[in-house]
Amino acid sequence: MNISCAIIKDLLPLYHDGVCSNETKAMVEEHLAACDSCKAELQAMDDELPMNQTEQNLKEAEAVQNLSRRWKKGMLQSLLKGVFIAITTIAIVLLVLYVFVDVKVVPKA
Repeated sequence: MNISCAIIKDLLPLYHDGVCSNETKAMVEEHLAACDSCKAELQAMDDELPMNQTEQNLKEAEAVQNLSRRWKKGMLQSLLKGVFIAITTIAIVLLVLYVFVDVKVVPKA
């Protein structure tokens, strides 16, 4: 059976992890026996990923946490500024209405 390398390369992750069917496993192994390119692809999957970057990952995580704290602090400051401006504007409008507009509250008799 002649299967294209593109199809085998799509199946290689399943084959590598051992989650493909027995038929697929046999088909991939048959292809790997004759194809050096796909063998190299499978070998690349077997090579371990470098996991010794723990210190760099911790530094990056700390930078993200600092950025998050600054963002939250900025959001709180913006909220407080908005509330202050709204209260000040309402107070000024009420003061102008009280001083310059003859508004009297007359109780109904």
